[in-house]
Amino acid sequence: MNPPKQTAADHRGERYKWIALSNCTLGVLLATLDASITLIAMPDIFRGIHLDPLVPSNSFYLLWMILGFLVVSSVLIVSLGRLGDMYGRVRIYNLGFVIYTAASLLLTVDWLSGRAGAMYLIVLRVVQGIGAACLLANSAAIITDAFPADQRGMALGINNIVGVSGMFVGLVLGGILAPVSWRLVFLISVPVGLFGTVWAYLKLQEVSTPRRARIDWAGNLTFAVGLILIMIAVTYGIRPYGRSATGWGSPMALGLIAGGVASLIAFALIEHRVQDPMFRLSLFRIRAFTFGTLSTFLSAVARGGLMFMLIIWLQGIWLPQHGFDFADTPLWAGIYMLPLTIGMLVAGPTSGYLSDRFGARPFATGGMVVACGAFIGLELLPVDFSYPVFAGLLFLNGAGMGLFASPNRTAIMNSLPARQRGSGAGMSTTFQNSAMVLSIGIFFSLMIIGLASGLPGALQSGLTAHGVGAATAARLSHLPPVATLFAAFLGYNPIRSLLGAKVLSTLPHSQQAALTGRGFFPHLITGPFSSALTTAFSFAAAACLVAAVASLLRGGKYHHVESEAAPAKSEPAAAEPELAAVPD
Repeated sequence: MNPPKQTAADHRGERYKWIALSNCTLGVLLATLDASITLIAMPDIFRGIHLDPLVPSNSFYLLWMILGFLVVSSVLIVSLGRLGDMYGRVRIYNLGFVIYTAASLLLTVDWLSGRAGAMYLIVLRVVQGIGAACLLANSAAIITDAFPADQRGMALGINNIVGVSGMFVGLVLGGILAPVSWRLVFLISVPVGLFGTVWAYLKLQEVSTPRRARIDWAGNLTFAVGLILIMIAVTYGIRPYGRSATGWGSPMALGLIAGGVASLIAFALIEHRVQDPMFRLSLFRIRAFTFGTLSTFLSAVARGGLMFMLIIWLQGIWLPQHGFDFADTPLWAGIYMLPLTIGMLVAGPTSGYLSDRFGARPFATGGMVVACGAFIGLELLPVDFSYPVFAGLLFLNGAGMGLFASPNRTAIMNSLPARQRGSGAGMSTTFQNSAMVLSIGIFFSLMIIGLASGLPGALQSGLTAHGVGAATAARLSHLPPVATLFAAFLGYNPIRSLLGAKVLSTLPHSQQAALTGRGFFPHLITGPFSSALTTAFSFAAAACLVAAVASLLRGGKYHHVESEAAPAKSEPAAAEPELAAVPD
């Protein structure tokens, strides 16, 4: 069978394709780094605006400081990828750099305090997320346009792995900058964003041929409403409701989920009927695209849960047990998780390069099997583990994710028609980013349910054993476990936060020291946490195993072949893409 046709991008010379790769990789790094940099910096941010994140009524601000960026980037990626196909991918990408950089600058000058200051930050984080969505929606398509088919694996591998690693690098960077000043967490992006904006404007070229079409307003609206409602439901699901540790059974959560599902059903019906749909449902006829996107979603669910579980494990238990103050644990948690990032950086570009020669299926499938094994290994570790073994499993997990991510992304992009790469890349990235938000709800819920079964009794007996009155101990033991979880997640001493200065002042100094020391809370939570961790990692391992099966079902090594007589006008939504298949 003849190889796929060369595109015009193949003849633009070596220099341009490396410019496109390096600039788009910088844009993706900024976008993904900012998705996680606030996780570690949250205590310093809230102290800077004089708002206590552990007050139950402030949980809204805490959650949306984390989720606002992820939600808006997930919702808008498909629309912005489609706009890139219509008006130029480089144009939308450049706009993303401008929006992102301006929002980052405005975030650093928050002059408000309290809840007003928090709302200011949330709104600007949403704007920042819009800019990030422009970057993420079009970067893969720009790289695919710039590289010939037999080099895309290496190029997209570098881009994708740097993007995924940005989530974990952000944890370390936030831990370094926030103690100096919380404003540096946002300011660090401004000079890099300015440089990227000017560089992209001067050097990136529009390789694709924009095809004007009607904007699918009804599809955009129903899709956005559906995703937003479901993601808001996540924030209610992980908060307590009545006597339940989680809120998934609350009328608000159930109503939001029902509304979101109804809106997405309406979206699917609309997309089947409009001439120029936002969501190219016909792309799901391409087996490589469908199963690649499904495995992307499942791997992102597992990866997102891993990040949050490791943060709580390290900050709430292991680091305090090994001599670290609670206030220092956010930074060190990021540092101790670096083997995960190293594994991704080692395996990702290598597997991307090899997939250009041998196809995506063996590497993507094998990567998910390796990640599944690493999750099982983490599940079998004792809570007070030996760090070399822990680091080895993290490296193995990162290597598995890296083996999977690069070939899988390349296979998805190679399967897409050139004129639909923006919308197809946006669809795939939407599933990936949505999975990150959903994983917060899934893994926090699993953790909360696990803690709810064992933590109250352990907390009550532990407090009374150290002199806390029975009534006070009983009251505190019935507080929602999510409060304890948030405290550990944010690097606060949970027991000091739960008891408060008034109760602590009534206890002998020795008992105060014992309760608020580095050993009491980690010892208290080890049993309940171990059970919850087993459940969470079992779920992650299962998600990776299903992703491996989905990856195995992707079929041969597909490259889209453009028709000799491509129509000048946009195709009907149901048109079947033409593919050339080379067996793996």
